[in-house]
Amino acid sequence: MDAPGREHDGEARERAGGVTAEHAADGVSDVAMVGLGVMGRNLVLNLSDHGLAVSVHDRDRRAVRDFLGGEASGRAVRGFDDLASLALSLGRPRRVMLMVPAGAPVDAVLDDLVPHLEPGDVVIDGGNSHYADTARRARELRERGLLFVGAGVSGGAEGARVGPAIMPGGDPAAWPLVAGMLQDIAARVDGQPCCDWVGEGGAGHYVKMVHNGIEYADMQLIAEAYHYMRVVVGLTVRESAGVFAEWAGSRLDSYLVEITADVLARVDDDGLPLVDKVRDVAGQKGTGRWAAADALERGVPLDLTAAAVFARALSALKDERVAAAQTLRGPGRSGVSFDRLGQLRDLEDALYAAKVVAYAQGFALLRRASDDLGWGVPLSTVPLLWRGGCVIRSRILGDVAAAYAEDPELPDLMTAPRFARELAGCQAGWRRTLTRAIAAGVPMPATSAALAHYDGYRSERLPANLIEAQRDYFGAHGYERVDAPRGERFRTDWTGRGGT
Repeated sequence: MDAPGREHDGEARERAGGVTAEHAADGVSDVAMVGLGVMGRNLVLNLSDHGLAVSVHDRDRRAVRDFLGGEASGRAVRGFDDLASLALSLGRPRRVMLMVPAGAPVDAVLDDLVPHLEPGDVVIDGGNSHYADTARRARELRERGLLFVGAGVSGGAEGARVGPAIMPGGDPAAWPLVAGMLQDIAARVDGQPCCDWVGEGGAGHYVKMVHNGIEYADMQLIAEAYHYMRVVVGLTVRESAGVFAEWAGSRLDSYLVEITADVLARVDDDGLPLVDKVRDVAGQKGTGRWAAADALERGVPLDLTAAAVFARALSALKDERVAAAQTLRGPGRSGVSFDRLGQLRDLEDALYAAKVVAYAQGFALLRRASDDLGWGVPLSTVPLLWRGGCVIRSRILGDVAAAYAEDPELPDLMTAPRFARELAGCQAGWRRTLTRAIAAGVPMPATSAALAHYDGYRSERLPANLIEAQRDYFGAHGYERVDAPRGERFRTDWTGRGGT
């Protein structure tokens, strides 16, 4: 979605600092990067590849020296020991990108940087900041005449170097000044950049948060499928790698499925699978928890992301699990079925269907937040930003974009005709897979949560009526009746002692 006043890329670049070649000759940089971690360094190299002169700063002066003497050697990249000198090195209006840890470090850099900027200058936070912090910073900088952009950047170190997915939001007046630069360095699919304006305030970082929530769910679903292959179907690690390699050429085609095949195919120095030597304790940096917590606040079901977050938390209880394995008993071993192909077909159906539900829940949360906060996030555009460069890039995203383009008011992705048909076709294999997993004692929390959500969403009537009656019984909360208009509340004296 274009922000008001958006210009052509070349015009935006010229307004934002003039012709790069002239700047390089005059010792004036087009953009600055604060923070030279692996993401910051790779983004600088990416910017340089696209002809931009870059000024860099890091609180660790050695990091600046090493970068200039190493990867950035021979490029139009200059280092500065302080933010005042950094600001003086830039053409007007200045563009400064921050790649520092979320939270207090961002505020600390802004406190030091802002006094050296002028009205009309642009600050871009490309880290994983919380969207509420981004909205606050945009308001605070606007009061000083400065333009703030919160840009979610996905793709890891490799994406930053060759083309990430970028989700910018914040002050709309900043977009014409940074559009050309950000779209130039972003990944491209079918000639289109995986970068476009998504909305005001904290919209950019919110979209990135939802992206990461879906990523958590997708990774958990893949891990559950692998566990099922090994325990229920009885495949070796090498055989499992072959299945994922086949799936990478199917409707499950995605970056995460591709790298899963690579990971499982890797052997250690002794010739044994390296994955078996990786301790089964999964870390997390917080964006999945943020998504789950925000969904709770907004009352939007985000079961798969929550299941993935809690599955990682459970994995961290390694010592307790080792002890519990000696005490808690599961079902007896019934042997491995010889119908491997049938089980793998069912498992593919289960993984695909659960993946659809994960996207449906993520976009339902994004729609609710956009409505709540007045962002106007274009749901048909967001999947296109994720088709290249980012961790969840996959074939399915084109279908997601098409569904929202066809019906911008689509209440839930599962109800789009294409996905409704595919979910119906997958559900028999989905249910058989979970039945076998339960019988074998193999946990599949995200896959089963997806089916529970699907069954709940398609149910005309749920047992919530009993919950409402219970709440009224012990707490006099009241309830609605099916034979009265929505919103009208009733009370019952269930015990005869509750009064009127």
